[in-house]
Amino acid sequence: MNQILASFQNIQVRDVIDILLVAAVFYGIFRFLRETRAQQLFRGIVLIFIFNGLTGALRLYTINWILNGAITMGFIALLIVFQPELRRGLELLGRGNIFKQSLSELRGESVNHIVDEMMHAISSLARQQIGALIVIERRTGLQKVIETGTRMDALITSELLINIFIPGTPLHDGAVVIKDDRIRAAASFLPLTDDTKLDRDLGTRHRAAIGMSEESDAFVIVVSEETGDISYAEHGKLSRYVDEDLLREKLTSIYQKDDSGFFLQNLMEGVNHEEKE
Repeated sequence: MNQILASFQNIQVRDVIDILLVAAVFYGIFRFLRETRAQQLFRGIVLIFIFNGLTGALRLYTINWILNGAITMGFIALLIVFQPELRRGLELLGRGNIFKQSLSELRGESVNHIVDEMMHAISSLARQQIGALIVIERRTGLQKVIETGTRMDALITSELLINIFIPGTPLHDGAVVIKDDRIRAAASFLPLTDDTKLDRDLGTRHRAAIGMSEESDAFVIVVSEETGDISYAEHGKLSRYVDEDLLREKLTSIYQKDDSGFFLQNLMEGVNHEEKE
């Protein structure tokens, strides 16, 4: 115990700064990888390093030699495999956007404005019985889904959301993906659920919403083209015939969610979570 206390007493301010800087770098890298297709590959690399350490400690020399060779050759392969992500990371670093605010850091009037704009659009679409599919990204990055549609970078406005889903327009067929306070893509394709027990009256939009919520922690809103009813999918479950007051409460809760423990929670999810991603 005395040795532990003595070691803490030897910690200087520069040591604390050093630790915080390293943590900040890893935090930025982790958040960046969450938004790319490289996340699964990155996890595989981490597992290889873990197995390499274990086989070395257990003196499993053959498998350890193979893993060492794979790691040595892997560094060259990584430059090729991660080329798009490395380029994007350098661009973000140059713009200073790696540590940009997350969805849960939006507060106050900004949250109210975003929710108001979204609710106005959803209410209008429901009244006109115009089908709509809106995906709100949360902790799980949806870069892969964004890439299937038409990229956008626009502030959330009710007029834009309504115009996107007007039948006959180029972007109406597909999903809108929202990240933070911006529309990131339109006409995106979502994975369909494989659940065979769903009601037969559920259309493609509802099945896509469930499928997206099964593969990520996204919050997906659906407006039925046939009835104008509003539904939402979350954690693989579909809630149908949702009234506007309940939906407003859900959206406000999502955007005001406390961000404390954000890094630790995502790190744990990255190690043992199915990746809802």
